[in-house]
Amino acid sequence: MIGRLNHVAIAVPNALKAAEIYRACGADISEAVPLPEHGVVTVFVNLPNTKIEFIEPLGEASPIAKFVEKNADGGIHHVCYEVEDILAAREQLKAAGARVLGDGEPKIGAHGKPVLFFHPKDFSGALVEIEQV
Repeated sequence: MIGRLNHVAIAVPNALKAAEIYRACGADISEAVPLPEHGVVTVFVNLPNTKIEFIEPLGEASPIAKFVEKNADGGIHHVCYEVEDILAAREQLKAAGARVLGDGEPKIGAHGKPVLFFHPKDFSGALVEIEQV
């Protein structure tokens, strides 16, 4: 059901600035993309085997604003796994006891694909995102 690791997300005060060290190492860096519906700005570092997503708060009401306030230098925010069928994966994870965050319905994520988040308490303290590929 869960496929490959799609990305690791790091919440930071400035996503473009955070990605610059990877550019210096020769990595491909995306443009900054505001996602108002998620309250973040994203920048992706494309690596051969996965991606790193830097996310910065977009406005004071951003769902990651408090996280960045507590972790002023940044910190790992979530991991994202690929799934073939997000609704089937949601039901399988719920049956196993995982709690879906939000209203439980997929939203369109940074890659233009459906995503869902699951409670960190159900995944040993890690916020988990699944993305339909």
